[in-house]
Amino acid sequence: MTDKVYNVLFLCTGNSARSILGEALMNKLGEGRFRAYSAGSQPKGDVHPMALSVLTGLGFDTAGMRSKSWDEFSAPDAPKFDFIFTVCDNAAGETCPVWIGHPLTAHWGIEDPAAVEGEGQREAFLQALRFLQNRISLFLALPIASLDEMAMRSKLKEIGQAEGASAKAGAVK
Repeated sequence: MTDKVYNVLFLCTGNSARSILGEALMNKLGEGRFRAYSAGSQPKGDVHPMALSVLTGLGFDTAGMRSKSWDEFSAPDAPKFDFIFTVCDNAAGETCPVWIGHPLTAHWGIEDPAAVEGEGQREAFLQALRFLQNRISLFLALPIASLDEMAMRSKLKEIGQAEGASAKAGAVK
């Protein structure tokens, strides 16, 4: 058993919904073995109110959550990431910064719950949360310390193709 804490970054273009949900889930489900962050290439500046409502309603800690640029994590004093997951199709196709340490990256695309307006929006956020929770649970069950890089890449791709995957989900870099 290792005492290593793995750093995980969830990326989405706006960093207001899906990546925020991923950060909250990983921090809670990772039980101290994982430290999650989120960011966006073009952050909206605010976390979507429904993301905060859903998370707080389910008992997640949302203190300090904010929409931020991935530039914050490319500075020399930024955390070194072990894993980076893009959760929206736009972010998967963007040219990402060069991450120190060459973390394993995968695309775990989920449809944008913020694109749903009106009555169905809460359910769309809950569904996105369920899909991300399923993927994160599968990821957390992996014997990370004992998998070689090729096996890990294969597993990350499989997880990205789980139920709820968007059209481009599963790509691994």
